[in-house]
Amino acid sequence: MDLNKLRQRGEFEWELPATGRMRVPGVIFASRELVLAMDEKVAEQVANVAGLPGIVSASYAMPDAHWGYGFPIGGVAAFAAEDGGVVSAGGVGFDISCGVRTLLTGLKRADIAAQQARLADLLYARIPAGVGSTGGIRLDAGGMAAMLQGGARWAVREGYGSEADLAHIEEHGCVAGADPSAVSEQAKKRQRDEMGTLGSGNHYLEVQEVSEIFDVAAAQAYGLAAGDVVVSIHCGSRGLGHQIGTDYLREMVVAAPAAGIALPDRELACAPIQSALGQRYLGAMRAGINCALANRQILTHLARQAFAAVFPGVHLPLLYDVSHNTCKEETHTVDGHQRRLFVHRKGATRAFGPGHRELPPEYVRVGQPVLVGGSMGTASWILAGGAAAGSNAEERAFGSACHGAGRAMSRHEATRRWQGRALIDELAARGILIRSPSPRGVAEEAPLAYKDVGAVVDASDRAGLARKVARLAPLVCIKG
Repeated sequence: MDLNKLRQRGEFEWELPATGRMRVPGVIFASRELVLAMDEKVAEQVANVAGLPGIVSASYAMPDAHWGYGFPIGGVAAFAAEDGGVVSAGGVGFDISCGVRTLLTGLKRADIAAQQARLADLLYARIPAGVGSTGGIRLDAGGMAAMLQGGARWAVREGYGSEADLAHIEEHGCVAGADPSAVSEQAKKRQRDEMGTLGSGNHYLEVQEVSEIFDVAAAQAYGLAAGDVVVSIHCGSRGLGHQIGTDYLREMVVAAPAAGIALPDRELACAPIQSALGQRYLGAMRAGINCALANRQILTHLARQAFAAVFPGVHLPLLYDVSHNTCKEETHTVDGHQRRLFVHRKGATRAFGPGHRELPPEYVRVGQPVLVGGSMGTASWILAGGAAAGSNAEERAFGSACHGAGRAMSRHEATRRWQGRALIDELAARGILIRSPSPRGVAEEAPLAYKDVGAVVDASDRAGLARKVARLAPLVCIKG
């Protein structure tokens, strides 16, 4: 990206001044090196988002930002309904509520060393993964509606986990306002056999070791110590979420002119929040969030079964579950006043700081766990929301932080450079076991196809969006 377009506001904060149709400035949180490595399309998309009706404060981009559909991936924007604000299907994305949950095991690396291959094989056998993967659950119309309304709470009622899990899930496992009737029959059909599946792309289930602790107080609150083994699950709403995005983007593009919305890019298709279309999309999108929460809850149950078969008595309590492709109605301080806003996070994670009322009691003092997935074979991270108690991090980016490494090259380019089988062998030599039905899928997700997740996390930390708590090193990766 050309730095001449930007005005530096801090070592890790850059402003794209409001020009032309921009209603607010753009703000990019990143180091100089990360900004220079960003595609010019990121600045263009940040500016386009800044021109949408009702946008508040700024159009933000996180340190892992890269070109996406309409919004940049790593984009954050909030809209006020009373000021003609909009909701954008492109600002949520196709993989609605894609997110990460992390489970504690109570085990150390030495405890699993002799059983690592067996554990990898059993997880792979029990966790459906890959393009078009289907699970052992088939939902009829009534079951589908109950799942879309109930989310992880529905999954717990069906026997997949316990009530204790719900306290450590964003929105306590179920987003209010979901409307199954706003979800098309095609979307429901695509999801009928996909509950409890990872899917493909960058989705994974990973067994990891806590390799380093950076914030002792937060790590203790989260139940983490150096050498601990944890399990992280990264996936979303599968075919249902993708179909919801497809359906509503098509409808929003057609309806925009009648609503008086001049789109700078068709991919930014949106609708006024208070319109019938906007409300239908919100109902469908919330149903998609609940689908993803239920999906990760079922996968947690399957992972617990696999671990119990290898390590009897191990339970795997949930540390936290947080999504990074959503639009949430939240209260934030803007110019000294509390405002109710519709916050779009696309490839960005909610990161509420210490003292926030929506956090589990044991996390209130240190802030929300922020789960940041790395690329296959590299580190993942656990951060804590907010720079510190009393910081203004939530006011600066609506309580948001990075969500992962961010791609540095296309999947097509990655498959030109690497062979999946060779990567699997190379990682195995480093003690990282990969299980996947698709060598091509492994090549697409090669570690060097992504940015340096450590640099992304450092920038989030130094920008005051979230604090580094723990670094996680991969041991086993189940890949779609």
